[in-house]
Amino acid sequence: MLDYLSFTFGKLGEQNPAVYAALAILAALFLALFFSARTVKWNARMLAMASLCIALSFVLSCVRLYRMPQGGSITLASMLPVMLFAYAYGFGPGLVCALAYGLLQFFQDMYIVNVFQVLLDYPLAFAALSLSSLFRGWKSPLALPAGALLGSAVRVLMHVLSGVIFFAEYAEGSGHGPIVYSLIYNLSSVGIDGLIVAVFACLPAVQGLAARISAPASGTKSA
Repeated sequence: MLDYLSFTFGKLGEQNPAVYAALAILAALFLALFFSARTVKWNARMLAMASLCIALSFVLSCVRLYRMPQGGSITLASMLPVMLFAYAYGFGPGLVCALAYGLLQFFQDMYIVNVFQVLLDYPLAFAALSLSSLFRGWKSPLALPAGALLGSAVRVLMHVLSGVIFFAEYAEGSGHGPIVYSLIYNLSSVGIDGLIVAVFACLPAVQGLAARISAPASGTKSA
Protein backbone atom coordinates (compact mmCIF):
# COMPACT_ATOMS: atom_id res chain seq x y z
CA MET A 1 0.00 0.00 0.00
CA LEU A 2 2.83 2.38 0.90
CA ASP A 3 4.61 1.56 -2.36
CA TYR A 4 1.41 2.28 -4.30
CA LEU A 5 0.91 5.66 -2.60
CA SER A 6 4.57 6.52 -3.14
CA PHE A 7 4.29 5.71 -6.84
CA THR A 8 1.02 7.59 -7.25
CA PHE A 9 2.01 10.82 -5.58
CA GLY A 10 5.63 10.57 -6.70
CA LYS A 11 4.53 10.88 -10.32
CA LEU A 12 2.49 13.95 -9.49
CA GLY A 13 5.34 15.50 -7.57
CA GLU A 14 7.56 15.41 -10.64
CA GLN A 15 5.21 17.61 -12.68
CA ASN A 16 5.35 21.27 -13.61
CA PRO A 17 2.99 23.51 -11.52
CA ALA A 18 1.04 24.16 -14.72
CA VAL A 19 -0.01 20.51 -14.71
CA TYR A 20 -1.48 20.93 -11.22
CA ALA A 21 -3.41 23.97 -12.41
CA ALA A 22 -4.74 22.05 -15.42
CA LEU A 23 -5.86 19.13 -13.26
CA ALA A 24 -7.58 21.48 -10.80
CA ILE A 25 -9.45 23.21 -13.62
CA LEU A 26 -10.48 19.87 -15.14
CA ALA A 27 -11.68 18.57 -11.77
CA ALA A 28 -13.73 21.74 -11.20
CA LEU A 29 -15.19 21.46 -14.70
CA PHE A 30 -16.08 17.82 -14.16
CA LEU A 31 -17.90 18.63 -10.90
CA ALA A 32 -19.79 21.49 -12.56
CA LEU A 33 -20.84 19.22 -15.42
CA PHE A 34 -21.91 16.48 -13.03
CA PHE A 35 -24.14 18.72 -10.91
CA SER A 36 -25.63 20.41 -13.99
CA ALA A 37 -26.68 17.01 -15.27
CA ARG A 38 -28.63 16.35 -12.07
CA THR A 39 -31.10 19.14 -12.93
CA VAL A 40 -32.34 17.27 -16.00
CA LYS A 41 -35.78 15.65 -15.90
CA TRP A 42 -35.58 12.24 -17.57
CA ASN A 43 -38.46 10.32 -19.11
CA ALA A 44 -38.85 6.73 -20.31
CA ARG A 45 -37.99 7.59 -23.91
CA MET A 46 -34.78 9.36 -22.95
CA LEU A 47 -33.71 6.41 -20.80
CA ALA A 48 -34.45 3.99 -23.61
CA MET A 49 -32.58 6.09 -26.18
CA ALA A 50 -29.61 6.52 -23.84
CA SER A 51 -29.42 2.78 -23.28
CA LEU A 52 -29.64 2.11 -27.01
CA CYS A 53 -26.95 4.67 -27.88
CA ILE A 54 -24.61 3.38 -25.18
CA ALA A 55 -25.11 -0.18 -26.41
CA LEU A 56 -24.47 0.82 -30.04
CA SER A 57 -21.32 2.72 -29.09
CA PHE A 58 -20.09 -0.26 -27.10
CA VAL A 59 -20.70 -2.67 -29.99
CA LEU A 60 -18.96 -0.34 -32.45
CA SER A 61 -16.01 0.00 -30.06
CA CYS A 62 -15.48 -3.74 -30.48
CA VAL A 63 -15.06 -3.25 -34.25
CA ARG A 64 -11.42 -2.23 -34.14
CA LEU A 65 -9.94 -1.14 -37.43
CA TYR A 66 -6.51 -0.84 -35.80
CA ARG A 67 -5.25 -1.55 -32.30
CA MET A 68 -2.49 0.71 -30.98
CA PRO A 69 0.51 -1.07 -29.40
CA GLN A 70 0.28 0.70 -26.03
CA GLY A 71 -3.47 0.92 -25.66
CA GLY A 72 -6.25 2.58 -27.62
CA SER A 73 -7.63 1.74 -31.03
CA ILE A 74 -9.29 3.13 -34.13
CA THR A 75 -12.90 2.00 -34.28
CA LEU A 76 -15.88 2.21 -36.60
CA ALA A 77 -17.20 5.58 -35.33
CA SER A 78 -17.85 4.17 -31.86
CA MET A 79 -18.31 7.63 -30.32
CA LEU A 80 -21.07 8.61 -32.75
CA PRO A 81 -24.18 7.12 -31.04
CA VAL A 82 -23.34 8.75 -27.69
CA MET A 83 -22.59 12.04 -29.43
CA LEU A 84 -25.90 11.79 -31.30
CA PHE A 85 -27.74 11.36 -28.01
CA ALA A 86 -26.00 14.41 -26.54
CA TYR A 87 -26.73 16.45 -29.66
CA ALA A 88 -30.38 15.39 -29.64
CA TYR A 89 -31.17 15.82 -25.94
CA GLY A 90 -28.74 18.44 -24.72
CA PHE A 91 -25.68 18.75 -22.57
CA GLY A 92 -26.95 17.37 -19.25
CA PRO A 93 -28.44 14.10 -20.56
CA GLY A 94 -25.49 13.78 -22.93
CA LEU A 95 -23.06 14.00 -20.02
CA VAL A 96 -24.84 11.22 -18.11
CA CYS A 97 -24.85 9.04 -21.25
CA ALA A 98 -21.18 9.74 -21.96
CA LEU A 99 -20.12 8.95 -18.38
CA ALA A 100 -22.03 5.66 -18.48
CA TYR A 101 -20.30 4.76 -21.73
CA GLY A 102 -16.94 5.69 -20.21
CA LEU A 103 -17.63 3.29 -17.34
CA LEU A 104 -18.26 0.49 -19.84
CA GLN A 105 -15.02 1.33 -21.62
CA PHE A 106 -13.19 1.17 -18.30
CA PHE A 107 -14.31 -2.42 -17.78
CA GLN A 108 -13.72 -3.34 -21.43
CA ASP A 109 -10.10 -2.12 -21.61
CA MET A 110 -9.20 -1.66 -17.97
CA TYR A 111 -5.73 -0.21 -17.46
CA ILE A 112 -4.95 1.25 -14.05
CA VAL A 113 -1.85 3.09 -12.95
CA ASN A 114 -3.56 5.04 -10.19
CA VAL A 115 -6.79 6.87 -9.51
CA PHE A 116 -5.67 10.10 -11.23
CA GLN A 117 -4.81 8.29 -14.44
CA VAL A 118 -8.18 6.50 -14.36
CA LEU A 119 -10.01 9.82 -13.97
CA LEU A 120 -8.24 11.32 -16.97
CA ASP A 121 -8.53 8.30 -19.27
CA TYR A 122 -12.13 7.36 -18.49
CA PRO A 123 -14.62 9.75 -16.76
CA LEU A 124 -13.04 13.00 -17.96
CA ALA A 125 -12.11 11.70 -21.40
CA PHE A 126 -15.52 10.23 -22.18
CA ALA A 127 -17.42 13.12 -20.58
CA ALA A 128 -16.00 15.15 -23.47
CA LEU A 129 -18.35 13.36 -25.88
CA SER A 130 -21.24 15.35 -24.40
CA LEU A 131 -19.68 18.53 -25.82
CA SER A 132 -21.20 17.63 -29.20
CA SER A 133 -24.39 19.17 -27.77
CA LEU A 134 -22.91 22.67 -27.67
CA PHE A 135 -23.59 23.18 -31.38
CA ARG A 136 -27.20 21.93 -31.35
CA GLY A 137 -28.56 25.48 -31.57
CA TRP A 138 -26.49 26.24 -34.66
CA LYS A 139 -28.81 25.74 -37.64
CA SER A 140 -26.24 24.39 -40.04
CA PRO A 141 -25.36 21.01 -41.59
CA LEU A 142 -21.94 21.52 -39.99
CA ALA A 143 -23.30 21.71 -36.44
CA LEU A 144 -23.11 18.00 -35.68
CA PRO A 145 -19.68 17.49 -37.33
CA ALA A 146 -18.35 20.52 -35.44
CA GLY A 147 -19.65 19.13 -32.17
CA ALA A 148 -18.10 15.75 -32.95
CA LEU A 149 -14.73 17.37 -33.61
CA LEU A 150 -14.90 19.41 -30.40
CA GLY A 151 -15.78 16.40 -28.28
CA SER A 152 -13.04 14.34 -29.92
CA ALA A 153 -10.46 17.10 -29.46
CA VAL A 154 -11.18 17.44 -25.75
CA ARG A 155 -11.05 13.66 -25.34
CA VAL A 156 -7.64 13.68 -27.05
CA LEU A 157 -6.53 16.39 -24.61
CA MET A 158 -7.49 14.22 -21.61
CA HIS A 159 -5.50 11.27 -22.96
CA VAL A 160 -2.54 13.51 -23.80
CA LEU A 161 -2.45 14.81 -20.22
CA SER A 162 -2.60 11.25 -18.93
CA GLY A 163 0.22 10.25 -21.26
CA VAL A 164 2.44 13.16 -20.24
CA ILE A 165 1.91 12.64 -16.52
CA PHE A 166 1.81 8.87 -16.20
CA PHE A 167 3.33 7.32 -19.34
CA ALA A 168 6.22 9.65 -20.13
CA GLU A 169 8.67 6.72 -20.14
CA TYR A 170 7.18 5.52 -23.43
CA ALA A 171 8.60 8.62 -25.12
CA GLU A 172 12.16 7.51 -24.38
CA GLY A 173 13.94 6.54 -27.57
CA SER A 174 11.19 7.99 -29.78
CA GLY A 175 13.08 11.19 -30.53
CA HIS A 176 10.24 13.26 -29.05
CA GLY A 177 9.51 14.73 -25.64
CA PRO A 178 6.58 13.34 -23.59
CA ILE A 179 4.16 16.06 -24.75
CA VAL A 180 4.86 15.65 -28.47
CA TYR A 181 4.95 11.86 -28.21
CA SER A 182 1.65 11.70 -26.32
CA LEU A 183 0.03 14.13 -28.75
CA ILE A 184 1.15 12.15 -31.81
CA TYR A 185 0.12 8.85 -30.23
CA ASN A 186 -3.37 9.98 -29.25
CA LEU A 187 -4.02 11.86 -32.49
CA SER A 188 -3.12 8.63 -34.29
CA SER A 189 -5.86 6.76 -32.42
CA VAL A 190 -8.56 8.90 -30.81
CA GLY A 191 -7.89 11.74 -33.27
CA ILE A 192 -8.49 9.52 -36.29
CA ASP A 193 -11.50 8.01 -34.51
CA GLY A 194 -12.90 11.52 -34.14
CA LEU A 195 -12.33 12.31 -37.82
CA ILE A 196 -14.24 9.15 -38.77
CA VAL A 197 -17.12 10.25 -36.54
CA ALA A 198 -17.08 13.75 -38.10
CA VAL A 199 -17.26 12.26 -41.61
CA PHE A 200 -20.25 10.11 -40.65
CA ALA A 201 -21.84 13.14 -38.97
CA CYS A 202 -21.80 14.98 -42.30
CA LEU A 203 -24.11 12.39 -43.87
CA PRO A 204 -27.71 13.60 -44.28
CA ALA A 205 -29.01 10.26 -43.01
CA VAL A 206 -27.09 10.63 -39.74
CA GLN A 207 -28.21 14.23 -39.29
CA GLY A 208 -31.77 13.18 -39.98
CA LEU A 209 -31.45 10.49 -37.33
CA ALA A 210 -30.39 13.09 -34.78
CA ALA A 211 -33.45 15.17 -35.64
CA ARG A 212 -35.79 12.16 -35.32
CA ILE A 213 -34.29 11.21 -31.96
CA SER A 214 -34.89 14.66 -30.49
CA ALA A 215 -38.27 15.46 -32.09
CA PRO A 216 -40.52 13.63 -29.58
CA ALA A 217 -38.58 15.12 -26.65
CA SER A 218 -39.43 18.74 -27.39
CA GLY A 219 -41.44 18.98 -24.18
CA THR A 220 -38.72 17.66 -21.93
CA LYS A 221 -36.35 19.76 -19.91
CA SER A 222 -32.73 19.59 -21.06
CA ALA A 223 -29.53 21.30 -20.05
